Amino acid sequence: MSEASKLDRVLRADGDLKLVAYMMAGHPNKKRSLEVGKKLATSGVAALEIGIPFSDPLADGPVIQHAGQTALEHGMTVGACFELAAAVAEEGIPIVLMTYINPILAHDPRRFAAEAAQAGVAGIIVPDLPVEESEPVAGWLRAASLDTIFMVAPTTSPNRMESICEHSSGFVYCVTVTGITGARSDLPGGMKELLGEVKKHTKLPVAAGFGISRPEHMKALRGSADAAVVGSAIVAEIDKGNDPVPLVKGLLKACR
Repeated sequence: MSEASKLDRVLRADGDLKLVAYMMAGHPNKKRSLEVGKKLATSGVAALEIGIPFSDPLADGPVIQHAGQTALEHGMTVGACFELAAAVAEEGIPIVLMTYINPILAHDPRRFAAEAAQAGVAGIIVPDLPVEESEPVAGWLRAASLDTIFMVAPTTSPNRMESICEHSSGFVYCVTVTGITGARSDLPGGMKELLGEVKKHTKLPVAAGFGISRPEHMKALRGSADAAVVGSAIVAEIDKGNDPVPLVKGLLKACR
């Protein structure tokens, strides 16, 4: 089975909720980042999302922004992110890279796609790449057998939602809030309705993200989403010098 179809397979709910953990490449430094990546990859999560640090991360809240800045200050590059992804992918877990369009363009889209595929990456998320303007970048990603994962937000119109779902592969990322990432105490109202609308437009797994951080959030999402993406809460633990696996294990328990 190709990595491109593996994301679709591993994120499909089966009476439970799958968990996708997020970490920032190179945070707090390259060595620790590799250690954390391997621990998260073997913690029981279905997939691991690795952020490529960028100086102007529009979708990221303060926790992930700080992690990205720290990584850049420690010399993290796109090439080094591919090396990290390759090392973590050896654990057998699908790796999704989250980046912005500028680092892809600076690296050269064709080269970026080829090197990501060579590193064993399964899919790419580019929050600031609108589906209407996604070619030819998305074409290079597809040509390298990488899943192109687009985002649906609460403000997305029905017509645009249909187009996003049509152009996505691997899974559809459903942003549960308008705004930036960051742990929140409560999930927004209307979330289940939004997830239900997305599911009308796709047969792919639907993953919910942004603001998800607690076991009660996992329980609330079961039956509505296939997967939940948890980022800021995990990154905050890493930033404190803690092992994020106990947090992940607690979240996983609530997924079942």
